[in-house]
Amino acid sequence: MPAKFFEHTATSGLKNKRKLSVFIDVLITKYMPKVTSAELSYIFCDDAFLLEMNQNFLDHDTFTDIITFDLSENKKDMQGEIYISTDRVKENAVLYKTTYKDELHRVIFHGMLHLCGFKDKKKKDQEVMRENEDYCLERYKQELAK
Repeated sequence: MPAKFFEHTATSGLKNKRKLSVFIDVLITKYMPKVTSAELSYIFCDDAFLLEMNQNFLDHDTFTDIITFDLSENKKDMQGEIYISTDRVKENAVLYKTTYKDELHRVIFHGMLHLCGFKDKKKKDQEVMRENEDYCLERYKQELAK
């Protein structure tokens, strides 16, 4: 299983974890065909915990919805830790007029896309990231509907 899900200081309400993990594996194969193994840990936490991580590891003093750490030692074996603030996901769902479930999945895919090499600092990169998030989200919804 390429993805494992942990609840640290918050509960995610995430359903279908096994199916989501398999789907993430399919996406990694699509985006990074040379990757032969993937181990992703998704850790759900609250704003306070992620703010502390943002301050300590990235020297940023702001709230964020996600921090992704690429722990890969080579290009064939993907490893990463993805920390997600469920507080931010809830607020962003309201802000972007979507459901908590959809926003949670969007952020989950966002972290995986970072590990696949996608960036989001420049405007053009943000557009490409959003297009790929939308693609992943729609494909996953189709997978759940089967």
